[in-house]
Amino acid sequence: MEELENQFSQIAVLIGDKARSIMLWNLLDGRAYTATELSVCANISPQSASNHLAKLVDANILSISKQGRHRYYNFKNDAVAQVVESMASLLPLQDEGKPKVKPVPPGIAYARTCYDHVAGRLGVSLTESLEANGFIKASGKEYDLTDKGREWFHTLGVDTEGLKQQKRSFAHQCLDWSERRSHLAGALGASMLQVMLQKDWVRKKNNTRELLITPKGKLELSDLLKLKI
Repeated sequence: MEELENQFSQIAVLIGDKARSIMLWNLLDGRAYTATELSVCANISPQSASNHLAKLVDANILSISKQGRHRYYNFKNDAVAQVVESMASLLPLQDEGKPKVKPVPPGIAYARTCYDHVAGRLGVSLTESLEANGFIKASGKEYDLTDKGREWFHTLGVDTEGLKQQKRSFAHQCLDWSERRSHLAGALGASMLQVMLQKDWVRKKNNTRELLITPKGKLELSDLLKLKI
């Protein structure tokens, strides 16, 4: 038990450092970054960023991929991204009507990426519409795909059976830090985002996690899911 407590405290210290936590937060957009790019986000030197990142890699929080002379950092797996995003739900957004933290930009709160799936009000509304239409069903901390849902995702070109074979969560509930309700995450959530991008229902805003909903997206999501956005 003492060993587990020590390991937990070590992970907490790693994530809790201000510079490292800022770099982890920026990695939630799902893209890989160099140490130099992450140093700019955290307002520290590239050398300092490399030292911080090395500790995160050693702890299996981040992974490195090399391309030419560059080394890119990303989350080790989607479970790590889920932990980082879930921590934000602890933010005390309000206390007796007085904001405790800097207000969340409306665009980010409304529609954003959470690692590789849709979050914000759009992500929560999308998930609730999938449930209301009988395509998915909450089960504990997961979502079960119904037969009706399997057919619906198939019409979008999503191979749900193939997704289940991946070495990751198929469909789980991810607590949305701005909405305080769950949105769809996992392989199914990631595929939903890819469909929305490919069909030009949403677009990624440059240099941010914000998603922009297109007129086409509003129309087709309304037709397919009765989703009003």
